[in-house]
Amino acid sequence: MITLFHGSYTPVQVPLVKLGRKKVDFGQGFYLTNLRTQAESWAKTIAERKGRNAQPTVSAFSFDYDAVKSGGYRIKTFESYNLEWLEYVVDCRKGGMEQQQYDVVEGGVANDNVIDTVEDYENGIITAEQALGQLRYKKVNHQICILNQDIVDKYLSFTSFEILKMED
Repeated sequence: MITLFHGSYTPVQVPLVKLGRKKVDFGQGFYLTNLRTQAESWAKTIAERKGRNAQPTVSAFSFDYDAVKSGGYRIKTFESYNLEWLEYVVDCRKGGMEQQQYDVVEGGVANDNVIDTVEDYENGIITAEQALGQLRYKKVNHQICILNQDIVDKYLSFTSFEILKMED
């Protein structure tokens, strides 16, 4: 079992993959990270966007990843920001079909430090080689996107949540 975190503007005790936003890094699904600080940062960002009555909240989960890996599910892991990751993220952000190939996708986040490069590549401003050259110097954060509700229901267990204080 591993501990994963989800940042939001409210506690999330019963995740639903179809409530996730479309056209994001790894497609529509339930996003988690093994980095609590990353979940905290996202919780504050999303609560700020939501405005009044939104409380930055980190929900913690226990995930039986070994059972998922041995259960015949389709898992894709990106170890680094490479060409395959770049093309996959661009396809998902365009609403493409790549995301339908997998039940779980794990890899780097196209966050504020990375998104400009991804968008420049997507818009044809820079080549893949140039994009990868820029991404080589970026610190890879971590995300797991669960795209299959069956996995959430069977292998992901809510354990706790913490409401954070908004900092100036």
